[in-house]
Amino acid sequence: MNLSELQRALRQLRLGGMAAVLETRLRQAQAETMAPIDLISSLISDELTRRCDRLLERRRKQAGFRDPNKTLDNFDFTFNPKMNRSLVFDLATAAFISKREDALFLGPGGTGKSHLAQAIGQAAIQQNYKVIYRETHVLLDELADAVLDGTRKQYMESVAAVPLLIIDDFGMRRLPHTAAEDLLEIVMRRYERASTLLTSNRPVEDWGKLLGDVAAVTAMLDRILHHGHVLKCGPRSWRTKMAAIADARSDGGSGAIK
Repeated sequence: MNLSELQRALRQLRLGGMAAVLETRLRQAQAETMAPIDLISSLISDELTRRCDRLLERRRKQAGFRDPNKTLDNFDFTFNPKMNRSLVFDLATAAFISKREDALFLGPGGTGKSHLAQAIGQAAIQQNYKVIYRETHVLLDELADAVLDGTRKQYMESVAAVPLLIIDDFGMRRLPHTAAEDLLEIVMRRYERASTLLTSNRPVEDWGKLLGDVAAVTAMLDRILHHGHVLKCGPRSWRTKMAAIADARSDGGSGAIK
């Protein structure tokens, strides 16, 4: 076989990572007088790296993050210095997922709850866990669509089985009258079987009124908090700060906050 034929054969064998770097590796082998086993090892390593990268990218897309670029590296911990950084990084190790524990992020809007939730989701994917991210109203809309399609059972099974389910922005929008029962069912299905991370800008004392079902909320919180980690975010709002900076710049161009 010549080079192009060998590359084509590798692709037919679904070894695209090898095919992509074959010519480069052969030139390296000639230049460095590589032993055959070293050349083969390099090609296998290239293939494994490519497969790993593609798997991670596929899982990121499947997760459905609202802001895929939100990571711990670009989170400003100095803005709210009293935040429990140790807890954030403990959660980012994904140890809580292996223990099937839960997490609850509470705080006013703009304090970093969604950013941190998605960053932890990204970290979990890096450690080979599957993740689903949904804003609360989107999750419930999908469930309602599944009811209409006759696929509710399959949808609930998929939501129940994923190792980390992130339910973001609970309390931000008006929810359907079935929200309490639906959320309780999801939490109950996942309790001690998989990890749920929920964020809310509303204090837990308001949840019963918000959902109109105090008993369901009590049962849901009981399960989330039983093996749960609570992170309090705030009180300062990053979005409010950035809006103030933008207004100051548009008014005077100096960048000073009035």
